[in-house]
Amino acid sequence: MNPFFGSVFWLLVTLGVLVTFHEFGHFWVARRCGVKVLRFSVGFGRAIWKRTARDGTEYQVAMIPLGGYVKMLDAREGEVDPALRDQEFTAKSVWKRIAIVAAGPGFNLIFTLAAFWAMFMLGRPDAAPVVTAAPHSLAAEAGIQPGDRVLSVSGHAVSTWTGAMDGVINGMLGREPIALEVRSTDGSQHQVTLPLDRLPPGQDVGKYLDTLGLSLAALPPIAATVMPDKPAAAAGMRAGDRILSVNGVAIADYSQFQQVVPEQAARSPTLAITVQRDGKSVPLTVVARKISLEGQPVNWVIGVGAAPREQAIQHFGPIKALRASLDTTWNSAAQTFHMIGKMLTGEASTKNLSGVIGIAQVANQSASMGPAWFLNFLGMVSLSLCILNLLPIPLLDGGHLLYYLIELVKGSPVSERTMIAGQYVGLALLFTMMGLAFYNDLHRILLS
Repeated sequence: MNPFFGSVFWLLVTLGVLVTFHEFGHFWVARRCGVKVLRFSVGFGRAIWKRTARDGTEYQVAMIPLGGYVKMLDAREGEVDPALRDQEFTAKSVWKRIAIVAAGPGFNLIFTLAAFWAMFMLGRPDAAPVVTAAPHSLAAEAGIQPGDRVLSVSGHAVSTWTGAMDGVINGMLGREPIALEVRSTDGSQHQVTLPLDRLPPGQDVGKYLDTLGLSLAALPPIAATVMPDKPAAAAGMRAGDRILSVNGVAIADYSQFQQVVPEQAARSPTLAITVQRDGKSVPLTVVARKISLEGQPVNWVIGVGAAPREQAIQHFGPIKALRASLDTTWNSAAQTFHMIGKMLTGEASTKNLSGVIGIAQVANQSASMGPAWFLNFLGMVSLSLCILNLLPIPLLDGGHLLYYLIELVKGSPVSERTMIAGQYVGLALLFTMMGLAFYNDLHRILLS
């Protein structure tokens, strides 16, 4: 699928699922608390689909898919039929109103746990945390050697590349040194300290990762597969050949080979490739072709494939998957609050905020990696929605909860004047955050 249309499609799927689940939380608890629901809407604006149930509740899907709402019978919005006053929202006790408002974020949390549980049940394929460091990078200065396997980050054991990087990125947000336990290729174990305090302030995580220079170890330049009827096979290349050079350019790893072949073929399709086979150097003459392989863009290719990267699949049974889901949710929530705190104190850059464009891109990337990774993405976004909605900002669920907590303390509802003022403050804060996130998305696209 085209990256643009794929991003739009998977964004709509993401928002459709998560918004529906969030609003269903409000809807379900409101009905259980005896409040009449007038409308359940996924999206804002004009309805593109609508149906009215027997009980009078209107269900609709609206044109703007960036949220949704549950409209309840509320005396603050107009006259209420005396026969329906016992089903009106403000007539309910403050505890019932708190339950109704908290149900949206609560259902997001339930969805997060379910998504992570299903992800671990399916099995999330991941790369083993075998790493290397770019020359002259912070990781290289810390002592990371090619082929080192990360065993723990800040004392927490890791078995996957994603798990290792989650810990590293968490340290980046506060620019704090973190300790890595690694095992070298000779089997020895030792500790290295990444000097994240030397990262320049005010940059986003992407820039920090470039400065750190920590990445997955490069694949060896081995032709693990040689496709029949393609140039390499026609020239006599065999599976298992180690590629030494292309047109005299020494090849250190497979990614360099992938880069050198089209560069040299653009000058002349006839390539002089030297391979190592059974301990001997074998010269080959390969005539590259400009074609598309497996739906990829048209490029110069010779028809070889790399050796598979070492995998570390997280695949658990139901009970262990539930424990892993709880741990992942807890750790992810802690990291999110850690990031929010660092941004509020100015220790972490607001450039780390992402908006709809960023979410759409990650949604498409996650979906292309398989159902387990998409479930992981849905779980993370759902958790973010839960935390965002619990922030004490007027217009969000957290703002309403703040009003009800004040009501519990003072014994009477917050005044209408205070609530109106709060709405203006909430609008200003939300538009500021949305504008900043949108700017960050555009900035990343323009610089990529």
